[in-house]
Amino acid sequence: MTIGKAVVIFVLSVLFITYSLTSNSIGGSGSGSGRGFLLLGGSRVDDLKSHLSFFSRPPPPPTSSSLSLSLSLSCSSTSSSPPLRVFMYNLSNTFNLAMLSPTPIPNPNPNHLPPWPPHPLLQQQHSVEYWMMASLFYHNAFNHNSEALRVDLLAFLRKSKYWQRTCGRDHVIPMHHPNAFRFLRQQLNASILIVADFGRFPPSIANLHKDVVAPYKHVVESFMDDDDDSLNPFKLRTTLLFFRGRTVRKSEGKVRRKLEKLLKGYEDVHFEASYATAEGINASTQGMRSSKFCLHPAGDTPSSNRLFDAIVSHCVPVIVSDHIELPFESELDYTEFSLFFSVNEALVPGYMVEHLRKIPESEWLKMWGRLKEISHHFEYQFPPKKDDAVNMIWRQVRSKVPGERLVVNRKRRLMIPDWW
Repeated sequence: MTIGKAVVIFVLSVLFITYSLTSNSIGGSGSGSGRGFLLLGGSRVDDLKSHLSFFSRPPPPPTSSSLSLSLSLSCSSTSSSPPLRVFMYNLSNTFNLAMLSPTPIPNPNPNHLPPWPPHPLLQQQHSVEYWMMASLFYHNAFNHNSEALRVDLLAFLRKSKYWQRTCGRDHVIPMHHPNAFRFLRQQLNASILIVADFGRFPPSIANLHKDVVAPYKHVVESFMDDDDDSLNPFKLRTTLLFFRGRTVRKSEGKVRRKLEKLLKGYEDVHFEASYATAEGINASTQGMRSSKFCLHPAGDTPSSNRLFDAIVSHCVPVIVSDHIELPFESELDYTEFSLFFSVNEALVPGYMVEHLRKIPESEWLKMWGRLKEISHHFEYQFPPKKDDAVNMIWRQVRSKVPGERLVVNRKRRLMIPDWW
């Protein structure tokens, strides 16, 4: 099978879900707010519950076949917020998971969901919307004509009464791949976008105020065997600083080539140019697990998957990316388990390495322990679990609801053009 890059990018951008900003749902949970239903190709499954714990204001029940999925997501016992009910458009099979296969896929269901295929062009680190869809349960389809699909999808949205009521502000659109919907983003800029970072987005399209930064799907296996209290991980990890990956990058990623030259000659530093092959991923896995610190310089955009590989390897990240934005930062303090250097600092000969060498064992062990405590927040899985990556993404979406509701309510009463 040959899958064009444009198709892959489009696959990474087609989930649309809604939460309610309408005034008639703000006062209470409404009829049947404790139940949700799921339509998969016309079949109905009642009273579906998620392991996720989220959100706010439930919208009224769907009255049109333009919505295929309504899932009531239960709140945790400690949450005082009512649940957010999430809806998925009943799109044609042309628009989603069957794009990942050259042959028809049986209708997925909660007990049998098609896995993310191991195709080299289907970059699993940007598979965020796959896991978001899985958390809601989903339907699928396949087509190579990605540009036409984008246009058709926009036409579909503009005809939807759910889109028209707020011009898309109550929609959530995963655009995790940096090129997803690249030439049509301006027409979707009112929606909440799920992004890897803001490197290729102007502020008029994506920004921290309305959008959500989601982690990459890590490609190395999570390290589960470093809990032996009789062993000292500081002494077992004999490499001081580890990097393995592409060194020829664009934009801010040019710092990688400079660091490659600067870090040569250190016996306790491993810096290797490589590609993301199966052999390379295995070598990175072993390298991260045997290193105290893992270097994360900017790539073509401010972020890269390497940070999340380091986190699940319990290798303290060393971040050299001046414009990076990090997932879940309203809930996590990255300085507890990561180190940050500006690009200028990192390029001072000897500065970064000497700083790392001077960090006491006790301080490193504290950061290492914190990595083990928070690494589950970066796991994508199905079914989703409390506080995993998908759960955390939905919690971040919930935090955006008040700001979006403010914008919608202001626009309803303004009699002149907005002055902000």
